[in-house]
Amino acid sequence: MRISESFIKDQFPEKSWPVIPRVLRHAYAAADALIKDSPILNVSSAQDNRGRIVTFAVDLGFERAIETAAINCDYRWQEFERPTGRYLQMRFSHSTASISQVPRPSRQPRNVCFRENARLKNQFDLDFLEFREEKMRSEEPHFLIIHGYQELAFAHLALPSSTSKSEYEWKSKNLMGMPHEIVAEGPGFEDTDFDFDEVDLLKEGIERWRRDNGEGD
Repeated sequence: MRISESFIKDQFPEKSWPVIPRVLRHAYAAADALIKDSPILNVSSAQDNRGRIVTFAVDLGFERAIETAAINCDYRWQEFERPTGRYLQMRFSHSTASISQVPRPSRQPRNVCFRENARLKNQFDLDFLEFREEKMRSEEPHFLIIHGYQELAFAHLALPSSTSKSEYEWKSKNLMGMPHEIVAEGPGFEDTDFDFDEVDLLKEGIERWRRDNGEGD
């Protein structure tokens, strides 16, 4: 198991992943129902912006999932780099995440400023099993929940590559096809050939960066 995958599973445990397709299905259905019942949202200009209504519904769904502890993290409404609005930033113990609609699951979302800054935070050596602390840039890593686009055909957890504006360092399987509850299969973490001290070291580096930059509580 790669350290990138291990780190994401440490932050967002796999047993909680079924919450994602459940929230998305309800959000897409709610958006369609709202559009259907509102003449204003059925004019051509509004139909061209259906994705915005989906985004609002998805944000509400994840906000409620966090508030009810269906997803174990905190959140805040973070301003974009340019003052044009805010987005939902999910805050895990040692990382952050945001939600994006994308036309293709194989490519990162459109590269706006806040995503560019978040992508660059992933510049630690995730693929080096024998990395050293001095090689790591230990800011809070940022990962994505991607879904969409017009049809809810896919949803993935994904860690953007810090060296590419289109590729991913790691991406989960399509979560839309997963069961409502995950039953553990195969060996547990302690039985794999991956040294989880590496994840702990990464988390310690992130904690040190927070203290040094006044980001701690």
